[in-house]
Amino acid sequence: MARYTGADCRRCRREKMKLFLKGSKCDGPKCPFESRPFPPGQHGRGRTKETEYLLQLREKQKARRVYGVLEKQFRGYYEEAVAKQAKTGEVLLQILESRLDNVVYRAGYAKSRDMARQLVKHGHFTVNGKKVDIPSYRVSAHDIIEVRAKSKELTPFIVAQAEAGSKTVPAWLEAIPSQMKVLVHSLPARQVIDTQVQEQLIVELYSK
Repeated sequence: MARYTGADCRRCRREKMKLFLKGSKCDGPKCPFESRPFPPGQHGRGRTKETEYLLQLREKQKARRVYGVLEKQFRGYYEEAVAKQAKTGEVLLQILESRLDNVVYRAGYAKSRDMARQLVKHGHFTVNGKKVDIPSYRVSAHDIIEVRAKSKELTPFIVAQAEAGSKTVPAWLEAIPSQMKVLVHSLPARQVIDTQVQEQLIVELYSK
């Protein structure tokens, strides 16, 4: 399976904002973005003409990088969103938010989406009692996600349980750290998704 293997911090610098791809490191003084808040490369400090196309492209790239999705899959999500009878951009973000790896991250059981993706791939979670090891698996309203019994004693989950409450869990989810469980009350509306992306620019880019 194809995946990005380069430095995460370069992606933040490319988008000129923190994407919080490295968990707690992003909040500390060792975050490279703090000392080099400009795009990577020899021309990173140069002035770039911000055309309409460039702004649209950067928003699309930003969304892809935040959720850890490659271009082909992201385009597939967009086409699925277009087919729905609702605002395309809002549906696109809802699809991205409903990925299992994102739900695990949002619930506070992983420090980053990359970490959440790895935990899911290693088979540590069940959805409605059935093991799911596909990070892109889409949850639905009223689903119950739970850490498997034999995985609860692993270090990442012990740490997550100890740090319960330190991270705000969105209203559409309910995390129960004592049971290492997540309840999906509903799929998120746009107003409760805090991802700093202008989804309309993405729609404009793909609709050309």
